[in-house]
Amino acid sequence: MADISTNFLGIKSPNPFWLASAPPTDKAYNVERAFEAGWGGVVWKTLGEAGPPVVNVNGPRYGAIYGPDRRLMGLNNIELITDRDLEINLKEITEVKERWPDRAMIVSLMVPCEERAWESILKRVDETGADGIELNFGCPHGMSERGMGSAVGQVPEYIEMVARWCKQYTELPVIVKLTPNITDIRYPARAAKDGGADAVSLINTINSIVSVDLDQLAPVPTIDGKGSHGGYCGPAVKPIAMNMVAEIARDSHTHGLPISGIGGISTWRDAAEFIALGCGTVQVCTAAMTYGFKIVTEMAEGLSDWMDEKGYASISDFQGMAVPNVSDWQHLNLNYVTKARIDQDSCIKCGRCHIACEDTSHQAITNIVNGERMFEVIDEECVGCNLCVNVCPVEDCITMEPISGTDPRTNLPVDPNYANWTTHPNNPAVADAAE
Repeated sequence: MADISTNFLGIKSPNPFWLASAPPTDKAYNVERAFEAGWGGVVWKTLGEAGPPVVNVNGPRYGAIYGPDRRLMGLNNIELITDRDLEINLKEITEVKERWPDRAMIVSLMVPCEERAWESILKRVDETGADGIELNFGCPHGMSERGMGSAVGQVPEYIEMVARWCKQYTELPVIVKLTPNITDIRYPARAAKDGGADAVSLINTINSIVSVDLDQLAPVPTIDGKGSHGGYCGPAVKPIAMNMVAEIARDSHTHGLPISGIGGISTWRDAAEFIALGCGTVQVCTAAMTYGFKIVTEMAEGLSDWMDEKGYASISDFQGMAVPNVSDWQHLNLNYVTKARIDQDSCIKCGRCHIACEDTSHQAITNIVNGERMFEVIDEECVGCNLCVNVCPVEDCITMEPISGTDPRTNLPVDPNYANWTTHPNNPAVADAAE
């Protein structure tokens, strides 16, 4: 069987699945249940020390977005960092790490942007025997209004400054957790590296209002008639997270910087995709809150089975393998031509492909063939966009097949010289230069 153990910054864990800093890691009871279920590590819910007391709301803390059959697709939360006493948290971290020495124990931290505050809490965390620290520069609500969380993560200079402080006052690996609430994720990642951080983790939650209660006319969750923006997570944020991970992995400044991936990871497949984009571990929260801690068994077994099938003996065998295939648009091969093909045997004749193409795309799918209701692709009109594949309710009924020779729509030849948009004759810049 494949070896799915990991060694991230010298921190060993039996598998790459860590619980992210969140309600599931707020106390020893939860963390030990997680370890018993098989999780490879945890990031303890964010601790604080200086500043105003943390007091959470005593009402609804979550809003949700649902898919078909009420499947939870996105979760918005307005919960703050831990409101438990720092001494109790430190004591429990010490005890849990002693009982589970083979599991990764990372401690998430957030204190005011003052050097003495960071020095003080780091010394206390060092004494717990924890394996590393994660700097919470991502929380978009509540704490950001106090000048912490994403208020720091949105300013690269602050990230670099605090990272330097932390590397000065602790020997533990320093992981910087990045906020997605920023224009270009590469700049905070670069700042973290320049400040000496050992790794980055991302993404933290996305600033959001998920819905409005139309009876109270207030954002959800609603507290006594009022609502607030919160942090959005869950399967819906996965595409955003993977893009940001890829941007850091392929940036020349941060290339090689270890990454712990976070954002909508619910299955082994999600985890494999993040790892293929360069992540050394993955952190999970919403899936555990939705299905319970035992979901890790399915994740670990699924990842191991897939690795066996592909012939990967260890995580490192495919880690980052997708990064070279992430390209800027102008480098895509414009000479690669595909056409849609419909399997008539599996087609249920619902007509969704025809309507989608007829109304919103290229009128490339006919709905009547020889007087019968039947759907076929008109190659001369098909641009290979694959919208029909995505709206078809039957998996693999419609596929995209590469063609060679001449594109019947444009009459352009299949010519490797036209593979790059910067030299393609349809590019206005090229046409202007020719004139």
